[in-house]
Amino acid sequence: MGDKKQQTKRIFINDVDGYSSKHLAKFLSACVETSEDEEEAQALTSPEGEPAFHVVGTVSSSSKREKLDFLREKYESPTKDELLQHLLECDVAVYNVSESATERQVEEATWALTALHDEMESFKSQKFFILVSTVMTWAMTKPPNPDETDALLEEDFRRRKPHPSFKSHNSLENLVLKLAKGKKSKLVGYVVASGLQYGKGEDLFHYFFKVSWLMQFPKVPIFGQGTNYIPTIHVSDLGGVIQNIIEFKPRPKYIVAVDNSKSTLEDIVKMISHVLGPEKIQKLPLQEAITMKAFKPEELMCLSINLRLETFIIKDFFDLRWTSEAGMIENMESIVQEYKDTRQLLPIRILLIGPPAVGKTTLAEKLCRHYQLHHIKLKEVIEEKITQLKEIVNGSNPENIHQEVMTAAQKQLGNINKSMEANQGRLADHLLFEIMEERLNSKPCKNQGFVLDGFPETYEQAKMIFSDVNEDAGNEDLELMSKAPAYKEKITPEYVFALDASDEFLTRRVQGLPESVAEKMCYTQDEFLPRLTKYRQLSGVEETLCDYFDQIEIHPLSIEVSTDDPEYTDIMKMITQAVGTPKNYGLSPEEQKEQDWKKEEERRWKLAAEAAVRKRRNEAALAEMAAQYEDWQKNLSEVKRQESELLEVQVLPLRNYLMKYVMPSLSEAMLECCKIKPEDPVDFLAEYLLRQEE
Repeated sequence: MGDKKQQTKRIFINDVDGYSSKHLAKFLSACVETSEDEEEAQALTSPEGEPAFHVVGTVSSSSKREKLDFLREKYESPTKDELLQHLLECDVAVYNVSESATERQVEEATWALTALHDEMESFKSQKFFILVSTVMTWAMTKPPNPDETDALLEEDFRRRKPHPSFKSHNSLENLVLKLAKGKKSKLVGYVVASGLQYGKGEDLFHYFFKVSWLMQFPKVPIFGQGTNYIPTIHVSDLGGVIQNIIEFKPRPKYIVAVDNSKSTLEDIVKMISHVLGPEKIQKLPLQEAITMKAFKPEELMCLSINLRLETFIIKDFFDLRWTSEAGMIENMESIVQEYKDTRQLLPIRILLIGPPAVGKTTLAEKLCRHYQLHHIKLKEVIEEKITQLKEIVNGSNPENIHQEVMTAAQKQLGNINKSMEANQGRLADHLLFEIMEERLNSKPCKNQGFVLDGFPETYEQAKMIFSDVNEDAGNEDLELMSKAPAYKEKITPEYVFALDASDEFLTRRVQGLPESVAEKMCYTQDEFLPRLTKYRQLSGVEETLCDYFDQIEIHPLSIEVSTDDPEYTDIMKMITQAVGTPKNYGLSPEEQKEQDWKKEEERRWKLAAEAAVRKRRNEAALAEMAAQYEDWQKNLSEVKRQESELLEVQVLPLRNYLMKYVMPSLSEAMLECCKIKPEDPVDFLAEYLLRQEE
């Protein structure tokens, strides 16, 4: 093994928060250094290997919430001078213009190439400029012989003709080949004509994956005839192409990056629908894609390409560790799983158990709304299956149904009818489990998940439907028998909630129901008490339903129901904390609008309630103040009355003195004054009174 260690290369990638550039950057940042003596170049992360590349790149301002931990540095809206400085610090500049028909990326890439070319003489070492373009620059190319239908060859790139909307991409490709060429040039240029990209969370093909996963339509729509051939490549394989260009420096400078598939759009959509969705497709006019807001016009342009390309460079010169060499159709199972994992579209499987009237069905409906799951009730599943079988057997168009399907439906319906006749309307366990397992394995339940409402009821039923007998049989000879029993992971609930309440509470709750509701739910006195007794008996057996889940290490969470809260607020909080956040696409625009309206109504109601409380408090405070003021006024009046009486008592002796000694003399003096009528009456009165005292 060689001792010489390669220097880690610094790679610039534009618009790293976009689908294609993000996954290219992730792939390259995960590559590790390998010695020259190693036969195969590693393209996987390794805790022991040093990173082969340090990736930096530009991001948009809207990417602040997104974690881009794989980037060594990220540049948000740099100026041209700042961007040029960052480019000069890198060994490789990767400009990805494969996702967009708009001019912005092309103009920036053109400027970056020209600016680097102008600075080329100052380079201390050779730099690479890799343009990731698109096969849309080949869209209008015809075979050399018009009568031929064979694929175009990669070596024909000089006669390629672009789609009218991708002429600027074609011009940029030619500029890269022109400016960045020459054996001794310090700026080496490569053009990668990428097929339409797929994989990870999907981008261009995302609509087909989404409507299939959601089972939004009975048939997945395909717009147009779908007979056009689409050249494709997995986004990780595109990353491998760029890695190989950097490591092996191939002599050809124009490289077509497509997988080995020769698939039509119809073939691709059919396979997506088969693996992920309703297994049917429906052809619609092309303009419906815009009306339904399924695709933008520029996306439809790409999906309408009709092109078959043969590439030899990535086969003969590169050492690719293919993710999807054979294309989408051959690898759809792994692509679908990758799509689910990347977008965290993981099914949530819940089982609610508990006595009758404890609230299982109400909680199940709330959980289904919150997590967008499917509510599985045993009675409804059986009824729907019988209806489905009758429609097949007695359908109006039997010629559209395969004979095998018809025969199987007739046989199953006959078995169900015989079993129900023999068991007084009840279905035999083995038929019941067959129907239930079929439902749990259905696409909706496998995609989104489900809430099982009160079924199974016993240890034996759970074992029959969930245990993986084949896996257990293979483990019989193992020495370590302490291993947990095998079970069918795709249909077994991952969360089990055991609800319980006292018999008194449950009886009181049932008695409070209207008679019509009690009859509909089988909660009349004659029905409810036997059901409750049966549940308590099953809970007391040696091996209970909860014991089964304990044995497979899915431990039930016990929840006591003790209040008559119709919203089950506290219990919903406990369950959602245990289960976590929803793992789906979230609400549709219409559902989001309705939820926003409900939240606004709740907010207004809350504000109105708070205002009413404040008003009542203010009115109560004012009334209290008025009462206090009235009491104060009464007290004040009483004080004044008492003071008045006290003054009257105090002035009584003085009044008597005046009446006896003063008033007679004063009255006599005033009479004299009236008779004489002096000029100064006051002076007269004073002198008169003084003479009287003498």
